[in-house]
Amino acid sequence: MKGFLILEDKTIIKGKLFGYSKKAAGEVVFTTGMVGYPQTLTDPSFKGQIIVFTFPLIGNYGIPSSSYQNKLIKNFQSGKIQAEGIVISCKSQSSSHWQAKLCLEDWLKKNKIPGLFEIDTRMLTKKLRQKGTMLGRITNHKTKQKKEIFFDPNRENLVEKVSCRQSLFFPGGKKKVLLLDCGVKQDIIRSLQELKATVIQTPWNFDPFVNNLKFDGLVISNGPGDPQKVKKTIATVRKIIIKNKPILGICLGHQILALAAGGQTYKLKYGHRSQNQPCLLTGTNKAFITSQNHGFAVKSSSLPKNWKEWFVNLNDQTCEGIIHNKKPFAGVQFHPEACPGPTDTKFILEKFLSWL
Repeated sequence: MKGFLILEDKTIIKGKLFGYSKKAAGEVVFTTGMVGYPQTLTDPSFKGQIIVFTFPLIGNYGIPSSSYQNKLIKNFQSGKIQAEGIVISCKSQSSSHWQAKLCLEDWLKKNKIPGLFEIDTRMLTKKLRQKGTMLGRITNHKTKQKKEIFFDPNRENLVEKVSCRQSLFFPGGKKKVLLLDCGVKQDIIRSLQELKATVIQTPWNFDPFVNNLKFDGLVISNGPGDPQKVKKTIATVRKIIIKNKPILGICLGHQILALAAGGQTYKLKYGHRSQNQPCLLTGTNKAFITSQNHGFAVKSSSLPKNWKEWFVNLNDQTCEGIIHNKKPFAGVQFHPEACPGPTDTKFILEKFLSWL
C-alpha cells in the first residue's frame, strides 16, 4: 500500500506502508546506528518520535524473544516499541539469526506501530541535517495538512508517560542505588546489578526524603523530551545535591543534573542518535566511541562555580559530560551501558559506584 511522510515544511515523501495500519505523528529524527534496531526501538528516549534509520538494511536479523531474567526483559530496553513510527530504505523480506523469533513487520504489527519503506533516507537525512529536526506524519493520504495537526512531543512531559508507576527493587549487593526513572533503559539497571549494586527504581517524581528511603547514591536515568519539563525531578536532585549524596546522570539525567546545579539546557538542531559518536575526555587526548540518543544538550558556559565540562563531542564540540571539582557529582550525555553500541565508557558506572 502507498504511504507518505508529510513534514511540517509541507514536504511530501512517497513510500510504501508496512507494519501496523494506522497513522502516526511526532518528531522526525534520524539515527546512524548500523545495528541494534530492537534495542533502539524499545528505548523510552524515542517516545514521541518517528525514527529514520540511515542504515539501508533494517530487519535483516529479525527480532529476538522478549523473555525475562531477574525481573528484567532480555534483548530489549523496555517492554514495547516506544517510537511512534519508523522510516527505512529497504525492508528485509526475510530474517536470519539463531535468536530470531519474529520478523520486523510482525513485531511492528504486534506493537501497533506503522512504518514506511522504499524511502530515500539519504535525502531525508540531509534535509533534517540542513533544516533541523521537523515534525511529521506517516499517513496513507497525499494531502497537505495544516500545521496544527502536527504533534510536537517536546511540549509535553513525556517522562511521565514512560516512567514506572511504582517503585521496583532489584537486588545486587550492599550498595543501594536510587534510580529516578525518567524512561530508563533496562540495561542501565542490569549493568549496575552486574557491578554488585542493589537498584531501587522509582517514578520520576519520587522524593526519597518524603518517603524516608535510605540509599547510598543516585542515578538519574535517560528519557525523552525537554529536561525542563520535569521540574519535580529537578527539585529532588537539588535536594540530593545539598545532602552531598553521590550522583550520576545519564543522557536526560545528565541534563537534569545540570539544571539542578544551576546550569542551562538548549535544543540541538538535529541531535545525536547513533552508536558511533566520538567524545573527548577533557584535558587529555583520549577519545571514546559512544552510544547516544538525545535532542537537547547542556550549555557549558552556564555551569556554576566548581563544575566543569568532563567530555566534549568531537563532531560539534557540544558538552557530553559534567563533573564537580570537589564533590561526587557527575553526568554524561552518552550511554555508558551502551546496548546497543560500544561499552568503552562502562568505567563511568564503576567510578560512580566507587564513590558510594
